[in-house]
Amino acid sequence: MTTPATTQVGGPLDQGPPAEPRIGSRNRTGDKIFSGTATAAGITILVTLAGIAAFLLYEGFPALVAPAEDVPGGEGFWPYVQPLLFGTVLAAVIALVIAAPLSIGIALFISHYAPRRVAAPLGYLVDLLAAVPSVVYGLWGIFFLAPQLVPVFRWLEQTLGFLPFFAGPTSATGRTMLTAGIVLAVMILPIMSGVNREVFLQTPRLQEEAALALGATRSEMIRMTVLPFARSGMVSGAMLGLGRALGETLAVALVLSPAAVISFNLIGSTNSSTIAANIALNFPESSGLAVNTLIATGLVLFTLTFVVNFIARAVVARRKDFSGANA
Repeated sequence: MTTPATTQVGGPLDQGPPAEPRIGSRNRTGDKIFSGTATAAGITILVTLAGIAAFLLYEGFPALVAPAEDVPGGEGFWPYVQPLLFGTVLAAVIALVIAAPLSIGIALFISHYAPRRVAAPLGYLVDLLAAVPSVVYGLWGIFFLAPQLVPVFRWLEQTLGFLPFFAGPTSATGRTMLTAGIVLAVMILPIMSGVNREVFLQTPRLQEEAALALGATRSEMIRMTVLPFARSGMVSGAMLGLGRALGETLAVALVLSPAAVISFNLIGSTNSSTIAANIALNFPESSGLAVNTLIATGLVLFTLTFVVNFIARAVVARRKDFSGANA
């Protein structure tokens, strides 16, 4: 009869519980450096934005309080900036209305429909469109797009002339607000398509496979799983594109034939200018209070962009709790 072998506590057969990992990782030098660098970067952004706002307010304040007859146009600052603000918003909205569905369609094709050997080069090509200078888009809009759109504008006037947007008379050159909106739509399309594509690719694979296993077609699967999951991302992409369209300068300045009017006619030769284009066109020849007036219009554009981004962040924050796990 054999007796069971005994082990000596602390001997080679009993090493005790494994050692616990060190807890003070946050106190390491690398973590401190990284945390400090990230904090400094965030503070730098805030200080830069505050500095820009302070500069615009300081330099533009004389135009805000100046007598109406001293401001360019002779009617005061707010009557001067209203047509510019209207044109800025109108051109950006046209671009967003055109680019939003196109960007969603392009992103869905690349992420869920195109073969892999086609999707990757197409994605790179769409991303490369963002690197094209705005002056190239402006020249393309003047010399190619505008003449090609003149027959389309005439058809719109004949068919939908009862609407104020297409009342006419049609511009003979095609340099209209609608042309500028199309050019802006092409410019913001790469940004919006890239954001939407990345968001669509993050949809949980299990949700997609579950929808297909239950008998859904590919389009039904996209409508039930991909689009709800990517809703906040699509809003973020749209707001990024809208911000780009609001601040675009050279392309709009080249395409439009601006005037100090508020007009909803999108195909006529009389168009409202935008704030950024007006600054670019008039700043080299301005002096004195005229410069302050242009800077004050820049303050209005800065405020508009800030409000749009603030609203976008609020919309995204309301939907950030949605995910594939808790849907």
